[in-house]
Amino acid sequence: MAEFRHSWAEYRKSATVAEVTVDAVIVHTLPERRRRELSVAGLTATHAVVDIYQGMVPALIPFFVAQRHDSYAAASGIALAATLLSSIVQPAFGVLADRRDRPWLVPGGLLVAAIGVGLSGLGDRYPLTWSAIAVSGIGVAAFHPQGNRWARARVGRSATALSWFTVGGNIGYAVGPIAVTLLMVDGDVTGTPLLAIPGLLVAAALVITSRQARVRRPEDHGAATESTGRDDWRSFLILSGAVLCRSVCFFGVNTFLALYLIRTFAVDARLGSAAVTLVACIGMAGTVLGGRLADRRGARNTIRIGYVLIIPGLLGLLLAPAVGSPAAPVGPIVVVLVAVVVVAFGVYLPFSVQVSLGQHYLPRRIGTASGVTLGLAMTVGGLITPLLGMLADRAGLRAIWAVLLIFPLTALALTLLLPGRSESAGRE
Repeated sequence: MAEFRHSWAEYRKSATVAEVTVDAVIVHTLPERRRRELSVAGLTATHAVVDIYQGMVPALIPFFVAQRHDSYAAASGIALAATLLSSIVQPAFGVLADRRDRPWLVPGGLLVAAIGVGLSGLGDRYPLTWSAIAVSGIGVAAFHPQGNRWARARVGRSATALSWFTVGGNIGYAVGPIAVTLLMVDGDVTGTPLLAIPGLLVAAALVITSRQARVRRPEDHGAATESTGRDDWRSFLILSGAVLCRSVCFFGVNTFLALYLIRTFAVDARLGSAAVTLVACIGMAGTVLGGRLADRRGARNTIRIGYVLIIPGLLGLLLAPAVGSPAAPVGPIVVVLVAVVVVAFGVYLPFSVQVSLGQHYLPRRIGTASGVTLGLAMTVGGLITPLLGMLADRAGLRAIWAVLLIFPLTALALTLLLPGRSESAGRE
């Protein structure tokens, strides 16, 4: 009996804050590896539901424009409310989570994200819609730093496990437009409250399970959630610069790829849209592959491989011959699609690894690191997209790929300044 009590005490001592909501539903007699897998699966599923609400916003905008006759400027304002405001406040939530563990941010963020989208279609005034979408974005921002802290605490430095958590967000973002399409069949935006149901149900489940869990306060197991190492702000800022460069490529490809295919190669609009979907699907595989590669070859090497892959992918898009040109006997569309596959792998391979490496550089500020690498740096890159559009208006869509080549080269150069250590992010 004494031995059992000692073992139980040791287990309680090693319990992590990540178990507050997700592990509450896992039977603790399961082997440790199985418990961890189930915990990661639960966190991944929760992440997917949260990011469904990010994916819903761009899909809702055409319905708002069609039913309320909003201008294109007003429509872009809604998109800006969802992305820019969310990303600006996300580091603030990271700081909040770092100062003291805030488990309520996970169900609370999900709840706010769901309610915001649910209210967006009620009423016929633009300010209400804008405010509701902005509130939803703040909810999404509240979830991510705390959710990443929990994921990091549960899986440690396993880049593979963290990549699965990241893929959950990718899946949710992809499912969001599908949910809007299925529920808005008649085009009536007053049906948006139905979109809130998944988030409300999952948030309620998280609250119930967290109350059932008997987990010690985070102050008692701080070693499980943060390292005793020093924060390396210089390396983190260098990495953030690389993340920003990668995000410019991400937004550039996602924004202009379909238009490029349609207007340069005269493809059907559905094929152009399918190419963007292809990028997202490859991105999920690339994210997981990046995590596995980081565990085996190191995080810095992995993100460098990703940035290197972007370069030939962009060159393929830039140099693909026009329709009917004898320079491409296999067909210009085949050349473009191969380039799309390469650039998609390059863009997504470093995605989760960058976040993990950022947390490694700021071991005492995991939430802050997540807020910047997932939020602020990503969106600042997106702000350059309108400038790319202005360039395309003047010089054509091909010019975009030429300019984008600057960014992976810059990101690659920045990674050469990152220090090498024996510790890992998976492995650094």
